[in-house]
Amino acid sequence: MCAIFGILGPIDGAGLRGDALARSKRQRHRGPDWSGVHEDDGALICHERLAIVDPLSGAQPLYSTDRERVLAVNGEIYNHAALEAEHGLADRLQTGSDCEVILPLSCVLDPVELCRALNGIYAFLLWDRRHDDGRGRYLVARDPIGVMPLYWGRDADGRRVVASELKALHDLCEDVEAFPPGHVYDSATDTLTRFFDPAWRHRMPTAGDDALDDVIDGEDEAVAALAETLEAAVTRQLMCDVPYGALLSGGLDSSIIAALAARHAARRIEAAEAEPAWFPRLHTFSVGLEGSPDLAAARLVADHIGSVHHGFEYTLQEGLDALVDVIAHLETYDVTTIRAATPMFLMARRIKAMGIKMVLSGEGADELFGGYLYFHKAPNAREFHEETVRKVDALHRFDCLRANKSTAAWGVEARVPFLDNEVIATAMRIDPALKMVGPGRMEKHLLRRAFAHLLPESVAWRQKEQFSDGVGYGWIDALRDHAEQRVADAELADAAARFPINPPATKEACLYRSIFAELYPSDAAARTVPGGKSIACSSEAALAWDPEFANRADPSGRSVAGVHRGE
Repeated sequence: MCAIFGILGPIDGAGLRGDALARSKRQRHRGPDWSGVHEDDGALICHERLAIVDPLSGAQPLYSTDRERVLAVNGEIYNHAALEAEHGLADRLQTGSDCEVILPLSCVLDPVELCRALNGIYAFLLWDRRHDDGRGRYLVARDPIGVMPLYWGRDADGRRVVASELKALHDLCEDVEAFPPGHVYDSATDTLTRFFDPAWRHRMPTAGDDALDDVIDGEDEAVAALAETLEAAVTRQLMCDVPYGALLSGGLDSSIIAALAARHAARRIEAAEAEPAWFPRLHTFSVGLEGSPDLAAARLVADHIGSVHHGFEYTLQEGLDALVDVIAHLETYDVTTIRAATPMFLMARRIKAMGIKMVLSGEGADELFGGYLYFHKAPNAREFHEETVRKVDALHRFDCLRANKSTAAWGVEARVPFLDNEVIATAMRIDPALKMVGPGRMEKHLLRRAFAHLLPESVAWRQKEQFSDGVGYGWIDALRDHAEQRVADAELADAAARFPINPPATKEACLYRSIFAELYPSDAAARTVPGGKSIACSSEAALAWDPEFANRADPSGRSVAGVHRGE
Protein backbone atom coordinates (compact mmCIF):
# COMPACT_ATOMS: atom_id res chain seq x y z
CA MET A 1 0.00 0.00 0.00
CA CYS A 2 1.48 3.28 -1.11
CA ALA A 3 0.38 6.59 -2.58
CA ILE A 4 1.24 8.22 -5.87
CA PHE A 5 0.80 11.82 -6.95
CA GLY A 6 1.84 13.13 -10.34
CA ILE A 7 1.61 16.29 -12.41
CA LEU A 8 2.19 15.64 -16.11
CA GLY A 9 2.85 18.61 -18.34
CA PRO A 10 5.23 21.55 -18.48
CA ILE A 11 6.85 21.91 -15.06
CA ASP A 12 7.99 25.50 -14.93
CA GLY A 13 9.35 25.47 -11.40
CA ALA A 14 6.99 28.20 -10.22
CA GLY A 15 6.19 26.65 -6.86
CA LEU A 16 4.85 23.38 -8.25
CA ARG A 17 7.24 21.18 -6.27
CA GLY A 18 6.20 22.63 -2.93
CA ASP A 19 2.52 22.29 -3.75
CA ALA A 20 3.00 18.75 -5.04
CA LEU A 21 4.83 17.73 -1.87
CA ALA A 22 2.06 19.20 0.27
CA ARG A 23 -0.60 17.37 -1.71
CA SER A 24 1.32 14.11 -1.60
CA LYS A 25 1.60 14.53 2.17
CA ARG A 26 -2.20 14.41 2.40
CA GLN A 27 -1.85 10.74 1.37
CA ARG A 28 1.12 9.87 3.60
CA HIS A 29 -1.01 7.67 5.86
CA ARG A 30 -0.96 5.21 2.95
CA GLY A 31 2.82 5.14 2.86
CA PRO A 32 4.43 6.33 6.10
CA ASP A 33 7.78 4.56 5.56
CA TRP A 34 9.45 6.82 2.99
CA SER A 35 8.83 9.62 0.50
CA GLY A 36 10.34 9.97 -2.97
CA VAL A 37 10.17 12.68 -5.64
CA HIS A 38 11.12 12.92 -9.30
CA GLU A 39 11.09 16.24 -11.17
CA ASP A 40 12.03 17.16 -14.71
CA ASP A 41 10.71 19.49 -17.39
CA GLY A 42 7.72 17.27 -18.17
CA ALA A 43 6.71 15.55 -14.95
CA LEU A 44 6.64 15.94 -11.20
CA ILE A 45 6.03 12.59 -9.48
CA CYS A 46 5.72 11.97 -5.73
CA HIS A 47 5.52 8.64 -3.96
CA GLU A 48 4.67 7.74 -0.34
CA ARG A 49 5.86 4.23 0.44
CA LEU A 50 4.58 1.45 2.63
CA ALA A 51 7.51 -0.99 2.57
CA ILE A 52 6.23 -4.57 2.40
CA VAL A 53 8.35 -6.26 -0.27
CA ASP A 54 12.08 -5.43 -0.27
CA PRO A 55 12.00 -2.75 2.46
CA LEU A 56 15.72 -2.00 1.97
CA SER A 57 16.05 -1.20 -1.73
CA GLY A 58 12.55 -0.87 -3.13
CA ALA A 59 12.01 2.86 -2.58
CA GLN A 60 10.14 4.74 -5.31
CA PRO A 61 9.98 6.29 -7.80
CA LEU A 62 11.80 3.47 -9.58
CA TYR A 63 14.05 4.15 -12.57
CA SER A 64 15.07 2.24 -15.67
CA THR A 65 18.76 1.41 -16.01
CA ASP A 66 19.26 4.45 -18.29
CA ARG A 67 17.30 6.70 -15.86
CA GLU A 68 15.03 7.87 -18.67
CA ARG A 69 11.86 6.11 -17.52
CA VAL A 70 10.32 6.74 -14.12
CA LEU A 71 7.72 4.55 -12.38
CA ALA A 72 5.51 5.16 -9.36
CA VAL A 73 3.25 2.30 -8.26
CA ASN A 74 0.72 1.70 -5.54
CA GLY A 75 0.31 -2.04 -5.44
CA GLU A 76 1.68 -5.56 -5.59
CA ILE A 77 2.58 -7.64 -8.66
CA TYR A 78 2.17 -11.24 -7.55
CA ASN A 79 3.52 -12.84 -10.72
CA HIS A 80 6.62 -10.65 -11.02
CA ALA A 81 9.05 -13.58 -10.74
CA ALA A 82 7.30 -15.50 -13.51
CA LEU A 83 7.32 -12.43 -15.77
CA GLU A 84 11.00 -11.80 -15.08
CA ALA A 85 11.82 -15.38 -16.08
CA GLU A 86 9.50 -15.46 -19.11
CA HIS A 87 10.93 -12.28 -20.63
CA GLY A 88 14.53 -12.62 -19.43
CA LEU A 89 14.47 -9.42 -17.40
CA ALA A 90 16.68 -10.33 -14.45
CA ASP A 91 19.70 -8.31 -15.62
CA ARG A 92 17.54 -5.21 -16.08
CA LEU A 93 16.31 -5.07 -12.48
CA GLN A 94 18.04 -3.03 -9.79
CA THR A 95 15.97 -3.77 -6.69
CA GLY A 96 13.97 -6.59 -5.14
CA SER A 97 10.70 -4.71 -5.64
CA ASP A 98 7.94 -6.74 -7.22
CA CYS A 99 6.73 -3.60 -8.98
CA GLU A 100 10.00 -2.89 -10.81
CA VAL A 101 9.19 -5.53 -13.43
CA ILE A 102 6.78 -3.03 -15.03
CA LEU A 103 9.72 -0.90 -16.23
CA PRO A 104 11.54 -3.42 -18.47
CA LEU A 105 8.27 -5.11 -19.39
CA SER A 106 7.01 -1.83 -20.85
CA CYS A 107 9.87 -1.99 -23.38
CA VAL A 108 8.79 -5.36 -24.78
CA LEU A 109 4.99 -5.16 -24.53
CA ASP A 110 2.53 -2.50 -25.64
CA PRO A 111 0.47 -0.86 -22.86
CA VAL A 112 -2.53 -3.17 -23.18
CA GLU A 113 -0.38 -6.31 -23.31
CA LEU A 114 1.63 -5.04 -20.36
CA CYS A 115 -1.42 -4.62 -18.16
CA ARG A 116 -2.92 -7.94 -19.22
CA ALA A 117 0.33 -9.67 -18.25
CA LEU A 118 0.22 -8.40 -14.67
CA ASN A 119 -1.49 -10.42 -11.93
CA GLY A 120 -1.79 -8.05 -9.03
CA ILE A 121 -3.46 -5.08 -7.46
CA TYR A 122 -2.04 -1.82 -8.72
CA ALA A 123 -2.34 1.73 -9.88
CA PHE A 124 0.72 3.08 -11.64
CA LEU A 125 2.16 6.09 -13.43
CA LEU A 126 5.01 5.47 -15.89
CA TRP A 127 6.83 8.48 -17.37
CA ASP A 128 9.22 8.12 -20.34
CA ARG A 129 10.95 11.48 -20.64
CA ARG A 130 12.80 10.72 -23.92
CA HIS A 131 9.95 9.21 -25.90
CA ASP A 132 9.18 10.83 -29.26
CA ASP A 133 12.40 12.90 -29.43
CA GLY A 134 12.08 14.26 -25.94
CA ARG A 135 8.41 15.20 -25.99
CA GLY A 136 7.76 12.48 -23.44
CA ARG A 137 5.03 9.92 -22.87
CA TYR A 138 3.18 8.71 -19.82
CA LEU A 139 1.03 5.69 -19.06
CA VAL A 140 -1.57 5.55 -16.29
CA ALA A 141 -3.19 2.23 -15.40
CA ARG A 142 -5.37 0.62 -12.76
CA ASP A 143 -5.84 -3.07 -11.96
CA PRO A 144 -8.74 -5.03 -13.53
CA ILE A 145 -11.17 -4.72 -10.59
CA GLY A 146 -9.97 -1.46 -9.08
CA VAL A 147 -8.70 -2.84 -5.79
CA MET A 148 -6.27 0.07 -5.66
CA PRO A 149 -7.81 3.56 -5.79
CA LEU A 150 -6.84 6.14 -8.40
CA TYR A 151 -8.17 9.56 -9.39
CA TRP A 152 -7.26 11.96 -12.16
CA GLY A 153 -8.13 15.34 -13.61
CA ARG A 154 -6.57 18.48 -15.10
CA ASP A 155 -5.41 21.60 -13.30
CA ALA A 156 -6.16 25.16 -14.39
CA ASP A 157 -3.17 25.10 -16.76
CA GLY A 158 -4.31 21.92 -18.49
CA ARG A 159 -1.74 19.62 -16.89
CA ARG A 160 -2.81 16.06 -16.13
CA VAL A 161 -2.90 15.32 -12.40
CA VAL A 162 -3.03 11.79 -10.97
CA ALA A 163 -3.41 10.77 -7.31
CA SER A 164 -4.19 7.73 -5.19
CA GLU A 165 -6.84 9.55 -3.20
CA LEU A 166 -9.38 12.25 -3.86
CA LYS A 167 -8.07 14.42 -1.02
CA ALA A 168 -4.86 15.18 -2.94
CA LEU A 169 -6.48 16.80 -5.97
CA HIS A 170 -10.17 17.57 -5.32
CA ASP A 171 -9.37 21.28 -4.85
CA LEU A 172 -6.91 21.39 -7.76
CA CYS A 173 -8.90 19.84 -10.61
CA GLU A 174 -12.44 20.89 -11.48
CA ASP A 175 -12.94 17.74 -13.56
CA VAL A 176 -11.65 15.17 -11.05
CA GLU A 177 -12.85 11.60 -11.69
CA ALA A 178 -12.11 8.10 -10.52
CA PHE A 179 -9.77 6.47 -13.02
CA PRO A 180 -11.69 3.47 -14.41
CA PRO A 181 -10.51 -0.01 -13.35
CA GLY A 182 -9.13 -2.30 -16.04
CA HIS A 183 -8.03 0.62 -18.21
CA VAL A 184 -4.74 2.11 -19.34
CA TYR A 185 -4.22 5.65 -20.62
CA ASP A 186 -1.45 6.35 -23.15
CA SER A 187 -0.55 10.02 -23.62
CA ALA A 188 1.24 9.26 -26.89
CA THR A 189 -2.07 8.47 -28.54
CA ASP A 190 -4.33 10.26 -26.04
CA THR A 191 -6.35 7.07 -25.65
CA LEU A 192 -7.97 5.43 -22.66
CA THR A 193 -8.23 1.71 -23.44
CA ARG A 194 -10.04 -1.05 -21.56
CA PHE A 195 -7.58 -3.92 -21.24
CA PHE A 196 -9.80 -6.07 -19.01
CA ASP A 197 -12.94 -7.04 -20.90
CA PRO A 198 -13.49 -10.79 -20.60
CA ALA A 199 -16.32 -12.46 -22.49
CA TRP A 200 -18.28 -13.20 -19.30
CA ARG A 201 -18.93 -9.47 -18.91
CA HIS A 202 -21.15 -9.67 -21.99
CA ARG A 203 -22.63 -13.18 -22.01
CA MET A 204 -23.63 -15.92 -19.60
CA PRO A 205 -21.28 -18.92 -19.31
CA THR A 206 -23.11 -21.73 -21.06
CA ALA A 207 -21.75 -25.11 -22.10
CA GLY A 208 -21.13 -25.22 -25.84
CA ASP A 209 -20.70 -21.45 -26.19
CA ASP A 210 -17.59 -21.06 -28.35
CA ALA A 211 -17.12 -17.45 -27.21
CA LEU A 212 -16.35 -18.60 -23.67
CA ASP A 213 -13.44 -20.93 -23.06
CA ASP A 214 -13.82 -23.95 -20.81
CA VAL A 215 -17.21 -23.32 -19.24
CA ILE A 216 -17.54 -25.31 -16.00
CA ASP A 217 -20.98 -26.92 -15.94
CA GLY A 218 -20.48 -29.70 -13.39
CA GLU A 219 -20.62 -29.15 -9.63
CA ASP A 220 -17.77 -31.50 -8.75
CA GLU A 221 -15.60 -29.90 -11.42
CA ALA A 222 -16.42 -26.43 -10.10
CA VAL A 223 -15.61 -27.39 -6.52
CA ALA A 224 -12.26 -28.91 -7.52
CA ALA A 225 -11.30 -25.92 -9.66
CA LEU A 226 -12.14 -23.45 -6.91
CA ALA A 227 -10.20 -25.41 -4.29
CA GLU A 228 -7.08 -25.45 -6.45
CA THR A 229 -7.27 -21.90 -7.79
CA LEU A 230 -8.04 -20.11 -4.52
CA GLU A 231 -5.32 -21.93 -2.56
CA ALA A 232 -2.80 -20.96 -5.24
CA ALA A 233 -3.96 -17.33 -5.03
CA VAL A 234 -3.66 -17.19 -1.24
CA THR A 235 -0.19 -18.71 -1.46
CA ARG A 236 0.88 -16.11 -4.08
CA GLN A 237 -0.43 -13.28 -1.98
CA LEU A 238 1.55 -14.30 1.10
CA MET A 239 4.52 -12.64 -0.68
CA CYS A 240 5.74 -10.41 2.13
CA ASP A 241 8.93 -9.32 3.94
CA VAL A 242 7.20 -7.84 7.01
CA PRO A 243 4.78 -9.09 9.71
CA TYR A 244 1.36 -9.91 8.27
CA GLY A 245 -1.99 -11.37 9.28
CA ALA A 246 -5.51 -12.12 8.09
CA LEU A 247 -8.83 -10.45 8.79
CA LEU A 248 -11.24 -12.99 10.26
CA SER A 249 -14.84 -11.92 10.74
CA GLY A 250 -16.02 -15.47 11.33
CA GLY A 251 -18.01 -15.44 8.11
CA LEU A 252 -17.38 -17.95 5.36
CA ASP A 253 -15.17 -15.85 3.08
CA SER A 254 -12.63 -14.54 5.56
CA SER A 255 -12.56 -17.92 7.32
CA ILE A 256 -11.60 -19.67 4.08
CA ILE A 257 -8.81 -17.18 3.39
CA ALA A 258 -7.46 -17.44 6.94
CA ALA A 259 -7.60 -21.24 6.89
CA LEU A 260 -5.69 -21.41 3.61
CA ALA A 261 -3.12 -18.89 4.83
CA ALA A 262 -2.59 -20.92 7.99
CA ARG A 263 -1.68 -23.95 5.84
CA HIS A 264 1.24 -22.04 4.30
CA ALA A 265 2.29 -19.66 7.07
CA ALA A 266 5.19 -21.79 8.28
CA ARG A 267 7.18 -21.64 5.01
CA ARG A 268 8.54 -18.62 3.14
CA ILE A 269 6.64 -18.07 -0.11
CA GLU A 270 9.45 -16.03 -1.69
CA ALA A 271 11.66 -19.12 -1.47
CA ALA A 272 9.01 -21.41 -2.97
CA GLU A 273 8.31 -22.68 0.57
CA ALA A 274 11.80 -24.20 0.75
CA GLU A 275 12.76 -22.09 3.78
CA PRO A 276 11.13 -21.41 7.16
CA ALA A 277 8.96 -18.30 7.18
CA TRP A 278 10.29 -15.18 8.86
CA PHE A 279 6.97 -14.78 10.70
CA PRO A 280 5.68 -18.36 11.01
CA ARG A 281 2.57 -17.92 13.18
CA LEU A 282 -0.49 -16.56 11.42
CA HIS A 283 -2.17 -13.77 13.37
CA THR A 284 -5.88 -13.20 12.77
CA PHE A 285 -8.04 -10.21 13.66
CA SER A 286 -11.73 -9.54 14.21
CA VAL A 287 -13.79 -6.64 15.52
CA GLY A 288 -17.25 -6.20 16.97
CA LEU A 289 -19.42 -4.82 19.70
CA GLU A 290 -19.48 -6.73 22.95
CA GLY A 291 -21.27 -10.02 22.32
CA SER A 292 -21.28 -9.69 18.52
CA PRO A 293 -21.84 -12.84 16.43
CA ASP A 294 -18.68 -12.15 14.43
CA LEU A 295 -16.40 -12.14 17.46
CA ALA A 296 -17.72 -15.48 18.65
CA ALA A 297 -17.51 -17.13 15.24
CA ALA A 298 -14.02 -15.74 14.58
CA ARG A 299 -12.68 -17.19 17.83
CA LEU A 300 -14.12 -20.58 16.90
CA VAL A 301 -12.37 -20.50 13.51
CA ALA A 302 -9.07 -19.29 14.96
CA ASP A 303 -9.01 -22.14 17.47
CA HIS A 304 -9.77 -24.57 14.65
CA ILE A 305 -7.00 -23.38 12.30
CA GLY A 306 -4.46 -22.66 15.04
CA SER A 307 -3.95 -18.94 14.45
CA VAL A 308 -2.90 -16.40 17.07
CA HIS A 309 -6.18 -14.53 17.33
CA HIS A 310 -6.97 -10.99 18.41
CA GLY A 311 -10.62 -10.05 18.85
CA PHE A 312 -11.09 -6.30 19.29
CA GLU A 313 -14.20 -4.80 20.86
CA TYR A 314 -15.38 -1.29 20.19
CA THR A 315 -18.22 0.69 21.71
CA LEU A 316 -21.07 2.42 19.93
CA GLN A 317 -19.73 5.78 21.02
CA GLU A 318 -16.25 5.03 19.70
CA GLY A 319 -17.81 4.19 16.34
CA LEU A 320 -19.90 7.34 16.27
CA ASP A 321 -16.91 9.46 17.26
CA ALA A 322 -14.94 8.11 14.29
CA LEU A 323 -17.53 8.94 11.59
CA VAL A 324 -15.92 12.18 10.37
CA ASP A 325 -12.50 10.54 10.12
CA VAL A 326 -14.00 7.56 8.31
CA ILE A 327 -15.70 9.73 5.72
CA ALA A 328 -12.53 11.80 5.29
CA HIS A 329 -10.44 8.68 4.62
CA LEU A 330 -13.02 6.69 2.66
CA GLU A 331 -13.97 9.69 0.50
CA THR A 332 -17.55 8.52 0.19
CA TYR A 333 -21.02 9.21 1.52
CA ASP A 334 -22.39 5.78 0.58
CA VAL A 335 -24.36 4.42 3.54
CA THR A 336 -23.39 0.77 3.05
CA THR A 337 -19.70 1.61 2.89
CA ILE A 338 -19.64 3.87 5.93
CA ARG A 339 -21.55 1.40 8.10
CA ALA A 340 -19.05 -1.36 7.35
CA ALA A 341 -15.95 0.82 7.13
CA THR A 342 -16.17 2.29 10.63
CA PRO A 343 -15.45 -0.90 12.63
CA MET A 344 -12.87 -1.90 10.01
CA PHE A 345 -11.19 1.50 10.37
CA LEU A 346 -11.02 1.09 14.15
CA MET A 347 -9.68 -2.44 13.83
CA ALA A 348 -6.97 -1.38 11.37
CA ARG A 349 -5.60 1.08 13.90
CA ARG A 350 -5.27 -1.68 16.48
CA ILE A 351 -3.65 -3.96 13.92
CA LYS A 352 -1.04 -1.34 13.02
CA ALA A 353 -0.29 -0.83 16.71
CA MET A 354 0.74 -4.49 16.84
CA GLY A 355 3.33 -4.01 14.08
CA ILE A 356 1.33 -5.70 11.31
CA LYS A 357 1.65 -4.10 7.85
CA MET A 358 -0.30 -6.48 5.57
CA VAL A 359 -3.53 -8.43 6.01
CA LEU A 360 -5.41 -10.85 3.78
CA SER A 361 -9.13 -10.15 3.46
CA GLY A 362 -12.17 -11.90 2.02
CA GLU A 363 -13.65 -9.23 -0.23
CA GLY A 364 -15.04 -10.30 -3.60
CA ALA A 365 -16.57 -13.69 -2.88
CA ASP A 366 -20.13 -12.38 -2.51
CA GLU A 367 -19.90 -10.62 -5.86
CA LEU A 368 -18.39 -13.58 -7.71
CA PHE A 369 -20.70 -16.22 -6.22
CA GLY A 370 -23.92 -14.32 -5.48
CA GLY A 371 -23.47 -14.48 -1.73
CA TYR A 372 -25.66 -11.57 -0.67
CA LEU A 373 -29.04 -12.61 0.68
CA TYR A 374 -31.04 -10.83 -2.02
CA PHE A 375 -29.60 -13.33 -4.52
CA HIS A 376 -32.09 -15.82 -3.04
CA LYS A 377 -34.68 -13.95 -5.11
CA ALA A 378 -32.87 -14.16 -8.46
CA PRO A 379 -35.50 -15.31 -10.96
CA ASN A 380 -33.19 -17.29 -13.25
CA ALA A 381 -29.56 -18.08 -14.02
CA ARG A 382 -29.18 -15.33 -16.59
CA GLU A 383 -30.30 -12.56 -14.27
CA PHE A 384 -28.20 -14.07 -11.49
CA HIS A 385 -25.14 -13.91 -13.72
CA GLU A 386 -25.85 -10.40 -14.97
CA GLU A 387 -26.12 -9.20 -11.38
CA THR A 388 -22.78 -10.77 -10.46
CA VAL A 389 -21.23 -8.90 -13.38
CA ARG A 390 -22.77 -5.63 -12.19
CA LYS A 391 -21.49 -6.30 -8.68
CA VAL A 392 -17.96 -7.17 -9.82
CA ASP A 393 -17.86 -4.06 -12.00
CA ALA A 394 -18.91 -1.91 -9.01
CA LEU A 395 -16.48 -3.36 -6.47
CA HIS A 396 -14.07 -0.44 -6.85
CA ARG A 397 -16.76 1.91 -5.56
CA PHE A 398 -17.83 -0.22 -2.61
CA ASP A 399 -16.06 -3.17 -0.96
CA CYS A 400 -12.65 -2.63 -2.54
CA LEU A 401 -12.75 1.04 -1.66
CA ARG A 402 -13.76 0.20 1.90
CA ALA A 403 -11.15 -2.49 2.46
CA ASN A 404 -8.37 -0.48 0.88
CA LYS A 405 -8.96 2.91 2.44
CA SER A 406 -10.04 1.69 5.89
CA THR A 407 -6.73 -0.11 6.31
CA ALA A 408 -4.57 2.36 4.37
CA ALA A 409 -5.71 5.06 6.79
CA TRP A 410 -3.30 3.47 9.28
CA GLY A 411 -0.57 2.27 6.90
CA VAL A 412 -1.84 -1.30 6.55
CA GLU A 413 -2.27 -3.06 3.21
CA ALA A 414 -5.29 -5.30 2.55
CA ARG A 415 -4.88 -8.03 -0.08
CA VAL A 416 -7.88 -9.79 -1.57
CA PRO A 417 -7.20 -13.33 -2.87
CA PHE A 418 -10.77 -13.82 -4.13
CA LEU A 419 -10.01 -11.06 -6.65
CA ASP A 420 -6.85 -12.66 -7.95
CA ASN A 421 -6.91 -12.82 -11.75
CA GLU A 422 -7.03 -16.61 -11.80
CA VAL A 423 -9.77 -16.89 -9.18
CA ILE A 424 -11.97 -14.42 -11.05
CA ALA A 425 -11.44 -16.29 -14.31
CA THR A 426 -12.41 -19.59 -12.67
CA ALA A 427 -15.42 -18.24 -10.78
CA MET A 428 -16.89 -16.45 -13.77
CA ARG A 429 -16.70 -19.42 -16.14
CA ILE A 430 -18.87 -21.53 -13.84
CA ASP A 431 -22.42 -22.05 -15.09
CA PRO A 432 -24.39 -19.59 -12.91
CA ALA A 433 -27.10 -22.19 -12.32
CA LEU A 434 -24.55 -23.96 -10.08
CA LYS A 435 -24.16 -20.83 -7.97
CA MET A 436 -27.86 -20.29 -7.33
CA VAL A 437 -29.70 -21.06 -4.11
CA GLY A 438 -31.99 -24.07 -4.28
CA PRO A 439 -33.33 -26.99 -2.27
CA GLY A 440 -30.53 -28.00 0.07
CA ARG A 441 -28.24 -25.31 -1.38
CA MET A 442 -27.30 -22.20 0.60
CA GLU A 443 -25.75 -19.12 -0.95
CA LYS A 444 -22.10 -19.80 -1.99
CA HIS A 445 -22.78 -23.53 -1.93
CA LEU A 446 -19.76 -24.27 -4.15
CA LEU A 447 -17.36 -22.47 -1.83
CA ARG A 448 -18.81 -24.24 1.19
CA ARG A 449 -18.29 -27.61 -0.46
CA ALA A 450 -14.77 -26.76 -1.56
CA PHE A 451 -13.51 -25.68 1.86
CA ALA A 452 -15.85 -27.10 4.52
CA HIS A 453 -13.17 -29.62 5.50
CA LEU A 454 -10.93 -26.75 6.68
CA LEU A 455 -13.54 -25.06 8.89
CA PRO A 456 -15.77 -25.75 11.89
CA GLU A 457 -19.08 -27.07 10.56
CA SER A 458 -21.06 -24.24 12.16
CA VAL A 459 -19.00 -21.68 10.23
CA ALA A 460 -18.80 -23.58 6.95
CA TRP A 461 -22.59 -23.54 6.85
CA ARG A 462 -23.18 -20.19 8.56
CA GLN A 463 -25.58 -17.93 6.68
CA LYS A 464 -24.22 -14.81 5.03
CA GLU A 465 -23.98 -11.97 7.54
CA GLN A 466 -22.97 -8.60 6.15
CA PHE A 467 -20.05 -7.09 8.03
CA SER A 468 -22.00 -4.09 9.32
CA ASP A 469 -24.58 -6.54 10.76
CA GLY A 470 -22.16 -9.15 12.04
CA VAL A 471 -20.19 -6.72 14.20
CA GLY A 472 -23.39 -6.38 16.27
CA TYR A 473 -26.94 -5.58 15.28
CA GLY A 474 -26.95 -2.55 17.56
CA TRP A 475 -24.42 -0.79 15.34
CA ILE A 476 -26.77 0.07 12.47
CA ASP A 477 -29.54 0.98 14.90
CA ALA A 478 -27.14 3.32 16.72
CA LEU A 479 -26.21 5.02 13.45
CA ARG A 480 -29.84 5.60 12.59
CA ASP A 481 -30.56 6.96 16.09
CA HIS A 482 -27.51 9.22 15.90
CA ALA A 483 -28.66 10.63 12.55
CA GLU A 484 -32.17 11.15 13.89
CA GLN A 485 -30.73 13.37 16.60
CA ARG A 486 -28.34 15.24 14.30
CA VAL A 487 -30.53 15.87 11.25
CA ALA A 488 -33.71 17.92 11.53
CA ASP A 489 -36.84 17.06 9.56
CA ALA A 490 -36.52 20.32 7.63
CA GLU A 491 -32.93 19.50 6.68
CA LEU A 492 -33.97 16.17 5.21
CA ALA A 493 -36.87 17.82 3.37
CA ASP A 494 -34.40 20.27 1.79
CA ALA A 495 -31.79 17.60 1.01
CA ALA A 496 -32.68 17.19 -2.67
CA ALA A 497 -32.28 20.92 -3.29
CA ARG A 498 -29.03 21.11 -1.34
CA PHE A 499 -27.57 17.91 -2.83
CA PRO A 500 -28.95 17.48 -6.37
CA ILE A 501 -26.29 14.84 -7.15
CA ASN A 502 -27.44 11.57 -5.53
CA PRO A 503 -29.84 13.29 -3.12
CA PRO A 504 -30.05 11.52 0.27
CA ALA A 505 -33.38 9.89 1.09
CA THR A 506 -32.87 9.21 4.82
CA LYS A 507 -31.49 11.13 7.75
CA GLU A 508 -28.56 8.74 8.00
CA ALA A 509 -27.67 9.35 4.35
CA CYS A 510 -28.18 13.09 4.82
CA LEU A 511 -25.77 13.15 7.76
CA TYR A 512 -23.03 11.41 5.80
CA ARG A 513 -23.60 13.62 2.77
CA SER A 514 -23.33 16.77 4.87
CA ILE A 515 -20.02 15.65 6.36
CA PHE A 516 -18.70 14.73 2.91
CA ALA A 517 -19.72 18.11 1.48
CA GLU A 518 -17.74 19.93 4.15
CA LEU A 519 -14.64 17.88 3.34
CA TYR A 520 -15.04 17.64 -0.45
CA PRO A 521 -17.38 20.46 -1.54
CA SER A 522 -17.13 20.28 -5.35
CA ASP A 523 -19.74 18.71 -7.60
CA ALA A 524 -16.97 16.70 -9.26
CA ALA A 525 -16.07 15.12 -5.92
CA ALA A 526 -19.72 14.28 -5.27
CA ARG A 527 -19.95 12.52 -8.63
CA THR A 528 -17.16 10.09 -7.71
CA VAL A 529 -19.56 8.43 -5.25
CA PRO A 530 -22.25 6.00 -6.50
CA GLY A 531 -25.94 6.58 -5.93
CA GLY A 532 -29.19 4.68 -6.35
CA LYS A 533 -31.36 2.46 -4.17
CA SER A 534 -30.22 -0.90 -2.85
CA ILE A 535 -31.44 -3.76 -0.71
CA ALA A 536 -28.84 -5.84 1.14
CA CYS A 537 -26.10 -4.42 -1.13
CA SER A 538 -27.94 -5.13 -4.40
CA SER A 539 -27.60 -3.11 -7.57
CA GLU A 540 -30.61 -0.94 -8.33
CA ALA A 541 -31.52 -3.28 -11.20
CA ALA A 542 -32.05 -6.20 -8.80
CA LEU A 543 -34.81 -4.38 -6.94
CA ALA A 544 -37.12 -5.65 -9.67
CA TRP A 545 -36.64 -9.23 -8.44
CA ASP A 546 -39.19 -8.88 -5.66
CA PRO A 547 -42.12 -6.43 -5.34
CA GLU A 548 -41.25 -5.90 -1.67
CA PHE A 549 -37.66 -4.86 -2.35
CA ALA A 550 -38.52 -1.29 -3.30
CA ASN A 551 -40.45 -0.82 -0.05
CA ARG A 552 -37.69 -2.27 2.12
CA ALA A 553 -34.67 -0.80 0.33
CA ASP A 554 -31.84 -0.69 2.85
CA PRO A 555 -28.29 -2.03 2.52
CA SER A 556 -28.56 -4.21 5.65
CA GLY A 557 -28.98 -7.94 5.06
CA ARG A 558 -31.77 -7.89 7.65
CA SER A 559 -33.95 -6.09 5.12
CA VAL A 560 -34.40 -9.26 3.02
CA ALA A 561 -37.56 -10.51 4.71
CA GLY A 562 -37.96 -14.25 5.03
CA VAL A 563 -34.31 -14.98 4.19
CA HIS A 564 -32.15 -13.48 6.95
CA ARG A 565 -32.21 -15.78 9.97
CA GLY A 566 -30.32 -13.55 12.38
CA GLU A 567 -31.61 -11.61 15.32
